[in-house]
Amino acid sequence: MKFANIFKRKKGRGFEPVKGYENEFGSIVRMPFRSTHKSAGYDISAIGSYVILPGMKGVINTGLTAYMKDNEWLALFVRSGLAYNNNLTLQNATGVIDSDFYGEHIRILLRNEGKEPFYVNHGDRIAQGVFLTYLKADEDTANIKEVRKDGFGSTGVKAA
Repeated sequence: MKFANIFKRKKGRGFEPVKGYENEFGSIVRMPFRSTHKSAGYDISAIGSYVILPGMKGVINTGLTAYMKDNEWLALFVRSGLAYNNNLTLQNATGVIDSDFYGEHIRILLRNEGKEPFYVNHGDRIAQGVFLTYLKADEDTANIKEVRKDGFGSTGVKAA
């Protein structure tokens, strides 16, 4: 059982390298940044190199985790230039990183809708992350005993 989310940073929100990824690919993880003063999204870069064949998906490592307040989440979007120029999409349209995902590795699930292989190189900016707040329903019935175990559909799945 992982306890990383219990010891969350006291800062408001941000990104950190996931433990063990600092030097795994020969260089440190590239920290997300906003490209302009009025940019809403933080550009997120790939760690490692990948090839995504036409009609296929690829899981791209970032070497990052995100921390945020309990009523916030991180929305992930494919960079618009990649979508427009290379026919790339996020397999799940919008990635959702919940606040209790802290300490876990953020990975980007890209799909190549084009006709040519798409090459992702180490350090390429592949996605944008936007921090957002959310509201709860009056009769919220979230399972407070549920413990996050991983990403990509891991909550609410019974062990085999």
